[in-house]
Amino acid sequence: MVLFDFDGTLADTIPLIVASFQHTVRDVLGEQVSETEARSWIGRTLVDTFGERYPDHAEHLVETYRTWNLTHHDELIRAVDGVPELLDALVASGSRVGVVSSKGEHTVRRGLEAVGLRHDFAVLIGLEATELHKPHPDPLLHAAEALSVDPSACAYVGDAVVDIRAAQAAGMRAVGVTWGAGTADELRAAGPDAVTNTAGELLGILT
Repeated sequence: MVLFDFDGTLADTIPLIVASFQHTVRDVLGEQVSETEARSWIGRTLVDTFGERYPDHAEHLVETYRTWNLTHHDELIRAVDGVPELLDALVASGSRVGVVSSKGEHTVRRGLEAVGLRHDFAVLIGLEATELHKPHPDPLLHAAEALSVDPSACAYVGDAVVDIRAAQAAGMRAVGVTWGAGTADELRAAGPDAVTNTAGELLGILT
């Protein structure tokens, strides 16, 4: 069983997310957020991110972010080279594939459609599914339970350190990809089972 993060893994949403964070903080608080800082926020829920950094304004920030993000969603989202072929090959080899994301299920489905990933995902877990979120293992464990699969038989693929930590906490194989939010050095420092630079390399790791 192979579970994937969505943002920065199955789709290139990083420019969209960074722009959304920057617009939101500037619009609500009049502050500037660097791209480096915004990228470091990727992988966790908006409620957790804004709640930690700006607790007095978190609700307004989340609302502003979601409105701007959805308005510009289809304009800024991009496909990742080789991912459709990767998913096809995994399914053809007998693997089941699923998605575990920190964003809402409806938005993930919209993103999958926008980049043409109409594959038969065995499970799709969004932020509504669990109370705790990455780097906590609950969303990943929920996906495994939904499919009656032992976590140790699963791999989780993501582009951020929180993805690696969630996989490790869930007892899953942790695989980092470098085309998203995290750098290769950041991902390797988290101690994953593997880090890869392309979808083609990833297929070799997963099969």
